[in-house]
Amino acid sequence: MNASASHLQQRIQATLAAVQEFINPRLESALTFSDQAAPRLVGAMRHALLGPGKRLRPALVLEASRTCGGTWEQAAPAALAVEIIHAYSLVHDDLPAMDDDDLRRGRPTCHRAFDEATAILCGDALQPLAFQVLASGMPPNVVPEACQVLAQAAGAESLVGGQVDDLAAERGWISDLSEQTPEQQVQWMERIHRRKTGCLFLASLDLGCLAGGGNSQCRHDLEDYGKAFGLAFQIADDLLDAEGSESNMGKRVGKDAERGKLTFPTVIGKKLSRERAETLSEQAVTALSGYGDSAESLIALARWVVSRQT
Repeated sequence: MNASASHLQQRIQATLAAVQEFINPRLESALTFSDQAAPRLVGAMRHALLGPGKRLRPALVLEASRTCGGTWEQAAPAALAVEIIHAYSLVHDDLPAMDDDDLRRGRPTCHRAFDEATAILCGDALQPLAFQVLASGMPPNVVPEACQVLAQAAGAESLVGGQVDDLAAERGWISDLSEQTPEQQVQWMERIHRRKTGCLFLASLDLGCLAGGGNSQCRHDLEDYGKAFGLAFQIADDLLDAEGSESNMGKRVGKDAERGKLTFPTVIGKKLSRERAETLSEQAVTALSGYGDSAESLIALARWVVSRQT
């Protein structure tokens, strides 16, 4: 690792550590329930939400608010909400009916630590909690729009729809996918990832903009940043699944190849995948080049996302 890459890594580690210090106690507080909540369910929710994690999506919310002239405190409810939605999606994604994963963030997945039924109910309970936190914490004048942004990002046209597309490709529900050209397969993967992964990144940035009082131009620029950032992140994730280590990733690697799943490395190769991710990273940087110091953390995250090891 050269000096520039090392400096970037240190900067991102410091940024994410600050985000974790800010967010983690608030996540803990969000899981405070009366004695009407079943202890086993609460335990599963704590397992899913409070485990080690980068808190990347909350970082995007908080730093988008700062880019728009707001503060982390203003954006805290939105940052919590997107992390709760993300946690629910991972719980359900790991289930045997989906990806059937045993390890998440270096620990047993929720259905392994508890059982499948409890994991399903855990995800079911986390979803409304996200909207409760968002609606009770954001300024009343932006609550309706904020809830709409998050609901759309998590729904049938976005996160859940992307998961359906992913399963369709993996399980042969689309019979002619393997016969398509590499260009068509890339288009299909981009469709999946912009929905399954990218939409929650976009919502994170949009919610941060709403919380920080950003104008329409800032909102547009953050959208351009988010579209490029989200796809770069997913391509890098595909590369890490092909090349990374389980100890670094905190989850099983190589599973995409085992399942014969379409990924950017399997369709266009590792070299072109890496070049595509780097191009997208620079597009994200360019989108915020006019914001000066207020966007420095988002710009650093865009550069880091293609060189990360976790």
